[in-house]
Amino acid sequence: MKAIIGRKMGMTQVFAEDGTIYAVSVVEVLPNVVTQLKTVETDGYNAIQVGYEDKKESRATKPEKGIFAKAGTTPKYHLFELEGDEMAEFKLGEEIKVDLFKDGDVVDVSGLSKGKGFSGSIKRFHYKIGPKSHGSGYHRGVGSMAASGRIQTVPKGKKMPGHHGNTQTTVLNLIIVKVLPEKNAILIRGAIPGPTKSIVKIRSAIKTQLTKRSVKELLVRTAE
Repeated sequence: MKAIIGRKMGMTQVFAEDGTIYAVSVVEVLPNVVTQLKTVETDGYNAIQVGYEDKKESRATKPEKGIFAKAGTTPKYHLFELEGDEMAEFKLGEEIKVDLFKDGDVVDVSGLSKGKGFSGSIKRFHYKIGPKSHGSGYHRGVGSMAASGRIQTVPKGKKMPGHHGNTQTTVLNLIIVKVLPEKNAILIRGAIPGPTKSIVKIRSAIKTQLTKRSVKELLVRTAE
């Protein structure tokens, strides 16, 4: 399984060879530098830690400076762990670039979804709205709280108003329309989690449901 870290830059559109327009998300993927190697002997599992986006050395803490010094790289703003057999082949201090993925690859994209503040149960969980006519005492309420009968407490997990969004979200089975190594960018068909400028992780799909034929049909040519 392959994986890489990038930054969502927004959305645009591209034209397929038959003239069909597809909406795509643009992900900027700067080189991911391997800053640490996780092994079964020392950590109990195999993975690599990568750093994304340079920052001033004066803004790094002492522990961070030690990690980056061992890797022989400049301090980074973001540190992530990437797992997979293919990722274990990278060495300490090596760069993982955007050409890790190819056109037509099917991927999963993870990120922090947009926060929508404190929301009611109708917006948060898509409850049905009550009658809107005059005289109705129920419009956008949460409904009955406790179960009927002898149980007079609110059951755990009851869907109620609260903080909506701002949670780790993964969208499965998205197609990479185009990889642009010269621009450090990947075009992914459809929407991906998070607001513009948010950090996302792109990995090989683990529940691939698309056929080779459908992937081939969506390969497009992009205008320069």
